[in-house]
Amino acid sequence: MAKKVSKLFDWDFCLSLILITLGAVMSAVALELILIPNSMIDGGMNGISIIINTLFGGSLGIIIFLVNLPFLILGYKQLGKKFIIKAGYGMILFSVLLEVCHNYTPLIDDTLLATVYGGILLGVGCGLIIKEGGCLDGTEIIAIIINRKKSISVGQVVFVFNVFIYGAAIFVLGAERALYSLLTYFVSYKVIDMVSDGLNSAKAAFIITDDGKEIAEEILKKLGRTVTVLSGEGIISHGDKRVLYTVITRFEVSILKDILNEVNDSSFVTIFDVSEIIGNHIKSKPIIDRPA
Repeated sequence: MAKKVSKLFDWDFCLSLILITLGAVMSAVALELILIPNSMIDGGMNGISIIINTLFGGSLGIIIFLVNLPFLILGYKQLGKKFIIKAGYGMILFSVLLEVCHNYTPLIDDTLLATVYGGILLGVGCGLIIKEGGCLDGTEIIAIIINRKKSISVGQVVFVFNVFIYGAAIFVLGAERALYSLLTYFVSYKVIDMVSDGLNSAKAAFIITDDGKEIAEEILKKLGRTVTVLSGEGIISHGDKRVLYTVITRFEVSILKDILNEVNDSSFVTIFDVSEIIGNHIKSKPIIDRPA
């Protein structure tokens, strides 16, 4: 138990929480002090929460947390503890910060400036959180789960959700504000893409290790990804090496790092972008490591 706790609260994990905190602050400021005062909404379940708040009033922070809570519980069963710890921390902090920011004067009252700079600030905040293996919106959790079971990208799932959400916003906010909100979404999406180095870009991982059997089994077990094992030889060590090749999504890079840390293997890993995938290298039905 002590060994697991030390691994969970290592410096890398603490740094992730710091960056998630910074991302939550930026996202809350973007929403509560820039976008919402200018009658614009975010996408996903947070957008639905803003629509509910606009129609019925109440605390936006509490509404966002309650709307996202079922997805957080579902994610705990499907995506593993560490992901949900980061996502849950981000969502709770984000909800609290929305309540804090609500007491301050809006920063921008120009619609166009709010669209651009609100989208940029929101994109940077969400991008930081995604890069550290968390999320602020239950839609992303659903999208990741669907992505693991079907050959549909996370970005595509989120986009379909948002089509309906921004369509509903037309009846609540009016066509003009809904279109400004849609423009904000595209701005923030591109910024997220830049900050997190690809919202859903495929990543190829080469893992050079002495014995890759345990790593390959953990990748298949926790990520549901097939692993190709190649034989190699170290020039300096003159020993036999195993080269593991697998393709994962950007969201799963942090999980791969956790797997390597848990195995406690002195592997050499390179990860790079994949422009296109042909075939079924990513399994459609992963074996999920369910919590006890």
